[in-house]
Amino acid sequence: MTLSRRTLFTVGGGLTATAALTACGSNTGRSAAPSAGASGARPTLASWYHKYGEDGVEAALKKWASEYTSATIDVNVVAADYERALSAALLTPTAPDVFEYANGPTLDMIKAGQVADVTDAVGAARSQFTPTVLARMTYQDKIWAVPQTVDMQLLYYRKSVLAAKGLQPPSTLEELTHVANSVATPEMGGFFAGQDGGVGVLGLLLIWAAGLSELNPANTAATFNDPALYASVAQYKTLFDSPGMVKSASADWSDASPFINGETALQWGGLWDLTKVLAAHGDDVGVLPFPAAGTGGTKVVPFGAFSACVSAQSANLTVAKNYVKWLWVDSDDRQVEFSNAFGVHLPAKPALLPRATKVAAGPGQDAASFVTDFGRANALFWTSASGDAYATALSNVVKNGADPATEFGAAASKVNAELARVND
Repeated sequence: MTLSRRTLFTVGGGLTATAALTACGSNTGRSAAPSAGASGARPTLASWYHKYGEDGVEAALKKWASEYTSATIDVNVVAADYERALSAALLTPTAPDVFEYANGPTLDMIKAGQVADVTDAVGAARSQFTPTVLARMTYQDKIWAVPQTVDMQLLYYRKSVLAAKGLQPPSTLEELTHVANSVATPEMGGFFAGQDGGVGVLGLLLIWAAGLSELNPANTAATFNDPALYASVAQYKTLFDSPGMVKSASADWSDASPFINGETALQWGGLWDLTKVLAAHGDDVGVLPFPAAGTGGTKVVPFGAFSACVSAQSANLTVAKNYVKWLWVDSDDRQVEFSNAFGVHLPAKPALLPRATKVAAGPGQDAASFVTDFGRANALFWTSASGDAYATALSNVVKNGADPATEFGAAASKVNAELARVND
């Protein structure tokens, strides 16, 4: 699997290190980092990133690394199969000292002792980060990663297309179904959320939009198996089966090209494409959260953060933590640059939002407010096994017409078993 924004928001979470090892072997492409010996030689740290889609990111990461004076930072941008390569490397003595991971390390990575506690690196700045973002990286009151930048999903729509039909922007899933079907023409589809009809990317949203959570606050039991979810999924299935749903387009949901090209009037996508969307359609662009489902439902936007982790087996553990602190805790100017220069992102520190020019006004400002008002992130205890169980049930209900109580009941049992494992 290639780490990407699709990974950042999947219902299943990351691969386990054990599963990835069998696929990749143990060749990480680097030798063990030398420790700073008695000679006082400057240590070398290996720092890994996934391949970003925006131009200029890799150059900036290498430039920033070169400006660090306490160590030589060897930046490695892995172009493909990042998650698998990293998972394999973490099982060897040649693991990178610093690496990024979607939403912080998995619970299995933490419990296996593969990542270092970076609570001391965050220090007094803990209160400066978005609490819900940092919560995803916190286990047993210790912080296991530092947020680098925040990404979010949202619903793009063409204002003029809706206005031509006398339609208001949808605030409920039922209204979205009506709007999608009303604006669809042979030339332009109604709503697009991926080549699978949105089953993959919208999975957790259907839980949250129904006013539910995937797990209880203690992370000991599944709480999604509820009639409110059945109703939410039933309405989504109505949309899925309707002529307004676009199931084939020039790109998948994480690329706004279908919306930009006029293939669809509404598209579920990412804030990262806002600049391109505005360049194509200007003031005709509106943004929305995912609509509420049912009488007890709520609007929602998912968000997540690629985050800096430190390998617990680094030969230069303190130096690695200090580097992460320097780059992602103390360097506010670099965080602002990342938000402004490469696509559209939100700073991980809310106080920096006024300096993030692309979200200071218009649709960008609206999107930033959605995170505050409707933002949700998947739970640390929602593992890949839990996500797979839920995704299978959702697909069976939506695509095959299976009974929701039976499918989600079975999925909840599997999730409960997985929770018992990780809580052991």
